[in-house]
Amino acid sequence: MAVTTGILTFLLSLGASQCYLSIPLRLYPGTYNVSKAAGLAPLRLVALGDGLSLASDPSGKVNFLDMVNNLQGDSGRGYYIEMILGTPGQKLNILVDTGSSNFAVAASPHPFITHFFDTALSSTWKPSDQTVAVRYTQGNWEGELGLDFVSIPQGPNGTISINIAAIMLSDGFFLPGVNWQGILGLAYPLLARPDSSVEPFFNSVVQQLGIPNIFSLQMCGAGLSASSSADPAGGSLIMGGVEPALFRGQMWYTPIVEEWYYQVEVLKLEVGEQNLNLDCREYNTDKAIVDSGTTLLRLPVNVFNAVVEAITRSSLIQDFSSGFWDGSKLACWMKGETPWRFFPKLSIFLRATNTSQSFRITILPQLYIQPVTDVDGTLDCFRFGVSSSANGLVIGATVMEGFYVAFDRAQRRVGFAVSSCAVSGGMALSEITGPFSAADVATDCSAGVLRENLMWVISYALIAVCALILILLLLLLVVPCRRRRHSGEITDESSLVRNRIK
Repeated sequence: MAVTTGILTFLLSLGASQCYLSIPLRLYPGTYNVSKAAGLAPLRLVALGDGLSLASDPSGKVNFLDMVNNLQGDSGRGYYIEMILGTPGQKLNILVDTGSSNFAVAASPHPFITHFFDTALSSTWKPSDQTVAVRYTQGNWEGELGLDFVSIPQGPNGTISINIAAIMLSDGFFLPGVNWQGILGLAYPLLARPDSSVEPFFNSVVQQLGIPNIFSLQMCGAGLSASSSADPAGGSLIMGGVEPALFRGQMWYTPIVEEWYYQVEVLKLEVGEQNLNLDCREYNTDKAIVDSGTTLLRLPVNVFNAVVEAITRSSLIQDFSSGFWDGSKLACWMKGETPWRFFPKLSIFLRATNTSQSFRITILPQLYIQPVTDVDGTLDCFRFGVSSSANGLVIGATVMEGFYVAFDRAQRRVGFAVSSCAVSGGMALSEITGPFSAADVATDCSAGVLRENLMWVISYALIAVCALILILLLLLLVVPCRRRRHSGEITDESSLVRNRIK
């Protein structure tokens, strides 16, 4: 990685005094491949001690104790769980993704993976002769649908018949050095490809094993470097309920607005307890979702620009390179000189289940100013864990690593509680406070944008129809009547009907 020759020195004014502090900071150019290395931060195993409670759900069908620490991390590229596919069983590591709905595994050799699901070796594999293709924010794949048996060693007891997409071709999906060979989409049928008739994995688990229709997720990568292997990786995917030992304090719930992604309603954002004062519909442009398969906190462009401006204004470092904010550069400090005290907290207000109220989830800078690598043992380098988005607001791993998140599908809500593993140096890296009155925001922040955009589409369509009719009338008036032929088709490329997957 090329190092800039000069050290950028930032002078920090301390209070009203005339004293200044020089920060040894370097900005590294964008030769660091953020798009490939910006995976989910690795995970830390949580010592349970004697305090584990509620080892099974009230119905007695699920043993949560078996599922604690059933996730592993992969050098900043995701959280995965071990699964056994086919007969006889073939073990694969499967990436956990709440932002898609297909269960898909590598079914042919690929240079970036060590093994794959060989359907020819499974006596229970039933091909459907149906092809499927899925595109994500990064990468895509094509494959063939089929049915086979799946079990999870550290999951609910039992074997399930699951729709499996056998990946035959992919581009940018499997990354160099990854330790997973497939993806577990945990969202709703509406996102399943090629259509919603393909029953997603968790729907099948609930139906066949009779467990409660809820799962919860703890990802323990807070404050860990994406390039470090010093700490063991870990996390928990609890299927069938919530494990109290994995969080502190109260679980706060926000309604699921629409059952495709886990779409929620964001009411406002604060930077260092300063409200951005944007229309709440700005935060929900297109959608606002909770997605474990997205690395960063992704914000609509206007919101992202406002956040960067507010951080710059409130941070002790005023003159920061734009390359750091857009992800093309890393910021490096001398080893031991951590930057977190120079940055403010970030807070997201979510609508509560009592819709007249909201609650606030807050992350400390340790979660969004993320250690990535070190240079020659003398510099620690960090990336900005927030990015701009053209596809709505995404509460990704940057935020989720601070919380234990419950996806309560039965009651159509998502819960947040302070994660027991989001701790550094004995200090909690996340906070939840509330309730707050939601009287100062619109009663429906998420639907307002959709309806407004829909009205614009309808308006333009009506204008186009009127213009077409007017042109035809003019032609009839000025052109002699004769036989006319016409061909072609009407296409609708409105953003409202485009591909809705990540």
